[in-house]
Amino acid sequence: MRFENEFAGLSIKQVLTDRLGFSKRAITALKSRSDGILLNGAHATVRALISEGDVLEINCEDEAQGGEKLVPSCVLPDIIYEDESIVAANKPPFMPTHQSQGHFYDTLANSLAYYYKQAGRPFVFRSVNRLDRNTSGIVLVAKDKVSCAKLSDQMKNDGIRKSYIAILDGTLPKDWGVIETYIRRKERSIILREACERCDDAKIAVTRYRVLARSEGLSLVLATPLTGRTHQLRVHFSHLGAPILGDDLYGRASELIDRHALHAYSLSFEHPYKGEKMELTADIPEDMKKIVDERFGKEAFGNGRTENK
Repeated sequence: MRFENEFAGLSIKQVLTDRLGFSKRAITALKSRSDGILLNGAHATVRALISEGDVLEINCEDEAQGGEKLVPSCVLPDIIYEDESIVAANKPPFMPTHQSQGHFYDTLANSLAYYYKQAGRPFVFRSVNRLDRNTSGIVLVAKDKVSCAKLSDQMKNDGIRKSYIAILDGTLPKDWGVIETYIRRKERSIILREACERCDDAKIAVTRYRVLARSEGLSLVLATPLTGRTHQLRVHFSHLGAPILGDDLYGRASELIDRHALHAYSLSFEHPYKGEKMELTADIPEDMKKIVDERFGKEAFGNGRTENK
């Protein structure tokens, strides 16, 4: 990170702790690196004062390739935003986010490892949000430990807002609404969840949605989960009698699409260092776009760009 003429009169320690929110551990890690803290291109201690016109550089990048088991794939990711601290990719359907049993080489993590290997830069995969294998859309990744900690705190404190485009197998009577139920793990299942009344093993789940278009028994919706429960949108729309198209867990398979038609369209958050509000969007993939164009019309939501007001 490079800061020019921004912190005149402050010590580097004040900048790191008060302005950038670095923890003591993170500052210690910076101090241990010869290029961790540079003032006008030269190594500096945290006691140094910044003068008008000075250039402060903070190097948080990983020094070595992270994760020996993270083998770079040969698939370049669809990068929608990148800077020194974060990178966001539009994950295609059928690609897992993380490595897991049976998926060691075909994940978004592998794809990003390949991207940074091509650039000759070290990489550790630190995803801030996660998507199911069959859900497409934005995945935000932190490039360093400090960014990851800050963004994870935002996630825990509901500071990151996510919106999804979904095609529903059914029609909703209202143009907009809020779904509020409790969700729990279904009895005798480690995967399935269900909507339920309040009880000890259930957690509150709230989803806001807006219908963008209806056609031939289908609904195109923009949905914003205000809580982060497992399978929340899939459970909630099934609960309303209009499950997500192609969802064979909470609805039924479809000849129109061979996955559930759910796309993480937008992500808004505060930049971990700059403090400015960020909003990223990702175009829907071809399988969903084909259904939208054929069933709802090409102008249904302007190629996926819309707002949930």
